[in-house]
Amino acid sequence: MWLRDRQGTEPLTARSPLGARRTLSLVALLVGVLATVFFVTRAMITGADVWVWEAVIAAVVTVIAAVDLAVIRHRRSRDQHGHGS
Repeated sequence: MWLRDRQGTEPLTARSPLGARRTLSLVALLVGVLATVFFVTRAMITGADVWVWEAVIAAVVTVIAAVDLAVIRHRRSRDQHGHGS
């Protein structure tokens, strides 16, 4: 573990951005799921290929948000167990 000589109050009062990142990822996950369902439904009803691409893009956003939430969960559990940097 690498230790630095820290001065001032910033290291003591610094807050982790994981809470805001978690909130944004939850919103992206919700919107991504809703958009994927909407676009898949539209593609099935109309048969137009254009809706399929929107569904794929929304699904990719959903997967990225889910992976980000998993990373955040891992980092929070690691920090709670005293393994943080």
